Amino acid sequence: MSNAKQKTTLAIAIVALVLIVDQCVKLYIKTHFILGEEINIFSWFKIHFVENQGMAFGMELGGNYGKFALTSFRILALGGIVYLLRQLITRPETSIGMIACLSLILAGAAGNIIDSIVYGVLFSDSTGQIAKFLPAEGGYAPLLHGKVVDMLYFPVISGQFPSWFPVWANQSFEFFRPVFNIADASISTGVISIFVFQRILLKKNGAHSAVSNETEKSANSEAVIETNV
Repeated sequence: MSNAKQKTTLAIAIVALVLIVDQCVKLYIKTHFILGEEINIFSWFKIHFVENQGMAFGMELGGNYGKFALTSFRILALGGIVYLLRQLITRPETSIGMIACLSLILAGAAGNIIDSIVYGVLFSDSTGQIAKFLPAEGGYAPLLHGKVVDMLYFPVISGQFPSWFPVWANQSFEFFRPVFNIADASISTGVISIFVFQRILLKKNGAHSAVSNETEKSANSEAVIETNV
């Protein structure tokens, strides 16, 4: 098998695996949990069902029109990642590690975009009830206006800042506060790995200078859009 075919097979396998696991978990949560419902797995790990509009830190962008623009932009960003990945696969100097990292970012982005595109049409609202799949009265939002399903919550450390602590004196804190999903974890793993190991991933045959700017720009764009709290 040629080097390009090996990289293509790896990319397809990673994207398929992440998408399958991500969507299976989301479908289960959406059809078995009420919005806000929480179960304890361990003291430091909970399943907590929340939904968000898909922007960083739970922010929203201009109501329905903003949501449409956001989803459309994310689709374009996804296309950019696909293009970059295809270009890198054809280059012999591109490492397997870089292909794996970009595949994780691509898979995570696609996983959350699926929610945004079709979940509003496929499901009824989860507020105060368990959502129905393909409800007779229609879904909770039109096409491209769906919300992203999050459920992984790791409140590993919680406590209170001491009175002498600047800015946040006597305020409570919690680490790790964000609620996220498999797709978010996939994106974060890919982005962090590129930044931490970029010298190794891009070292081969001097590929660092030729590829790093494009890769980091693409990774940064998707990470900002997909990071949810």
